[in-house]
Amino acid sequence: MRPLFAGLALFIAPLLPANPWLENVRAVRSAQQQELIAEYREFCAIPNVSGDQANIRRNAEFIVAMMKKRGIAAELLEGHSRATNPAVFGEVKAPGATATVVFYAHYDGQPVNAAQWAAGLQPFNPVFITAPIERGGKILEWQPGQPIDLTWRMSGRGTADDKAGVFAILNGYDALVRAGLSPKVNVKFFFEGEEEIGSVHLRDLLQIHRAKLQSDLWIIADGPRHVSGRKVVQFGVRGDINLELTAYGPKRPLHSGNYGNWAPNPAHRLVTLLASMKDDDGRVLVPGFYDDYVQFSESERLAMREASFTDEALMRELGLNRTEVPGRSLLEGFELPSLNINGIQSANVGRLAANIIPTTARATLDLRLVLGNDWQRQVNRIVDHIKAQGWHVLDREPTDEERLAHPKLIQVGWGKGYNAQRTPMNSPLARAVVAAVAGSTDDPIVKLPTLGGSLPLIVIEEELGAKIITVPVVNYDNNQHAENENVRLNFLFEGIDTFAALMRLE
Repeated sequence: MRPLFAGLALFIAPLLPANPWLENVRAVRSAQQQELIAEYREFCAIPNVSGDQANIRRNAEFIVAMMKKRGIAAELLEGHSRATNPAVFGEVKAPGATATVVFYAHYDGQPVNAAQWAAGLQPFNPVFITAPIERGGKILEWQPGQPIDLTWRMSGRGTADDKAGVFAILNGYDALVRAGLSPKVNVKFFFEGEEEIGSVHLRDLLQIHRAKLQSDLWIIADGPRHVSGRKVVQFGVRGDINLELTAYGPKRPLHSGNYGNWAPNPAHRLVTLLASMKDDDGRVLVPGFYDDYVQFSESERLAMREASFTDEALMRELGLNRTEVPGRSLLEGFELPSLNINGIQSANVGRLAANIIPTTARATLDLRLVLGNDWQRQVNRIVDHIKAQGWHVLDREPTDEERLAHPKLIQVGWGKGYNAQRTPMNSPLARAVVAAVAGSTDDPIVKLPTLGGSLPLIVIEEELGAKIITVPVVNYDNNQHAENENVRLNFLFEGIDTFAALMRLE
């Protein structure tokens, strides 16, 4: 591909006129609005928790049917292990094309606790809402065939993360064809079913199906647009690894009055350990945690700083006091690795609370990695820190002998993580992607060197040698991974424009 628009500003692409053919695409997707929404609701109604293999396969088969309906030859890509959730693959060759682009999204989702969703909302019963429920949104009584207001949102697990990516990619292609146009690159489709559990079999799938997946570029449909609502092009992602900690107390629960000044409480011990890992300003205190990260270049720092103009409004929306956040912007913090407590659990609270000393306390830690970090090395640093606090670390439950021999026992477990990935912002392919996205909207777009979240893109780069760029579709306030997940309908349909434009890269 030849370089385009070499003079684009680094963080905000200038206002460019929309592609002249884009109105035809918009007319097509507008005419199909009812049909597309009905199909999407049916898709999002299929439970998609990664560990639910039966329903995951139903999702994969539904995508295959969607692709065949659009004239795309589609198949499931299986792994060596029966535990592998299938990927969905398809291919369309464009006459005269000199480049091949793989379009990626994942169709699996995070676990759900239906009891935490707002009254009237259910994870796998997609409904329309006027606005986020947390901000006073109302559930709409809507029947197929009634008018649809694109300012509404659809609520349900996967509506934003990341079935929206599947929707935008497939309908971007279909809208092109229906508008009498065709891609200018060879298009391959790859929809993964294990992203939310760390893409544990992705490397295996890429190795088995290497020949099918050869390409010049992967474009990833995942993550949110900018807080301002502007479209975004992102050139990297953080890595990720989760740790599971289980601290042990007495072998059976004890009455807190009879034993409270005598038996150790694992919940208290665990929170004390967790408190030792970060200071009051959020800086990680684990030795070596920041030793090997690659700092942003000056141009990357400028991009992050100048795209952070929404921080004040975001703090007001989230109810955060200025003193509660570090002396840097949200986006500037993406330069650093992070340590987050995903959750803590020990016995019961509220109406179910009992006056006991619990037997165990558990916590899940989420480590986000940046360039230079190695996930195993970061895990080792956490384990070494735990040992330095006087804990005896196990990879299983303790024996009676170990309980008597060691005063503080903790089980630490983890799966396979992956490292960060970043693509140069000034490469010819990057400039072509920026130009395509800019041409799909009448507003300036934002360019960011990295996403705050994580995707297994380093595995794709290592196995296939392809360049990778992320183009998000959904709204920033979509509640991904949490209760009341939702997607703005106008963003969903604007995603069609985005991916139609990306399939006509020049």
